Amino acid sequence: MTAAPESAAASFRSWQGRNAELLATAPGRINLIGEHVDYQGGLVLPAAINLGVFAAAGRLAEPVLRLQTSFAGVSEVEIPLDALHRLEAADSWANYPLGVVACYRQAGHETGGLAIAFDASLPAGAGLSSSAAFEAATAMIVEQACGISLPPRERALLCQQAEHTFAGVPCGIMDQFAVNAGQAGHALLIDCQSLEFVPTPLPAGLAMVVVDSGVKHALADGEYAKRRADCETAAQLLGVGCLRDATLAAVLAAREALGERIFRRARHVVTEIERTRAFAAALAGDELATAAGLMAASHASLRDDYEVSCEELDALVEIAGELGIAGARMMGGGFGGSTIQLVPAARAAERAAALEQAAAARGLRVSAFPVIAAAGAAPVAL
Repeated sequence: MTAAPESAAASFRSWQGRNAELLATAPGRINLIGEHVDYQGGLVLPAAINLGVFAAAGRLAEPVLRLQTSFAGVSEVEIPLDALHRLEAADSWANYPLGVVACYRQAGHETGGLAIAFDASLPAGAGLSSSAAFEAATAMIVEQACGISLPPRERALLCQQAEHTFAGVPCGIMDQFAVNAGQAGHALLIDCQSLEFVPTPLPAGLAMVVVDSGVKHALADGEYAKRRADCETAAQLLGVGCLRDATLAAVLAAREALGERIFRRARHVVTEIERTRAFAAALAGDELATAAGLMAASHASLRDDYEVSCEELDALVEIAGELGIAGARMMGGGFGGSTIQLVPAARAAERAAALEQAAAARGLRVSAFPVIAAAGAAPVAL
């Protein structure tokens, strides 16, 4: 994870035989709590992090889009601008930047031909929102090429539209919002219904450690969409527009009518929203033991009610508990990816090493690393 904006610029120079004209960076994100509730208008508490995706670009005389990535292997794609379409199989990574360019063009922002090279310090498939980082980095290149600068909220919505239409993932707004509007040293308490957010300072003595399980997920394989469909069914049966408007009492009373699977999906969403609200209050009051307990409850709900955890993630949360790390849970879309845990800042590197060693003793090959809250997507001066 040593890539930097300069590495994308070097890749562009090697690929195109000239220096890049445009350079951008976009962070990944962690989510402290509030999982699988953004597409139901819920509350989430993510933070942009100091690992991300980097893009270097140059204008082309011909009306084509050329893309190259050094992220998880070298791959190249070229498509005429007037025939942008979703790709399949090995080139599916390109759907994120393709979708962004297409959405900006549909919004009236003509880029002209572009060659864009990508690199990243962010592990793919780890639940750190590499997809939204790809989208935001592309968006920053497009905006520089067009001479515009959209507000982070508007840019996030365009990136979300790209993921829906080109990547085929009916995601909520959290990831795109976090990577575009992130603030150094802060998490963002985002209301995914109103799209209002409150920057939430993170305690100075607190650090976050991510443990990448190495189990890669593919959210477009249908499981994510099934969970979202279950929530929409629950909302319809409960007579609300979305589960943000439901109460736990109403969900409990409707258990038989909902059926067991739909009931459990709804119970996760309404309780997770309340956990997020309580977690933000606990951070503000420096009540870290309370925050840790809420993270544990979040993981249990994601494991049992939402059924998006996996054996490896459950083992990593268990290992964290055995090491005395009270705040730990799975993070991201699920079916693999990472866990997030809160640790004393002075011991972050030590805790990361201990988590790796304890996992190895159980036969799990994982990567653990501290992260810090960082700023959102931005152009980079050449």
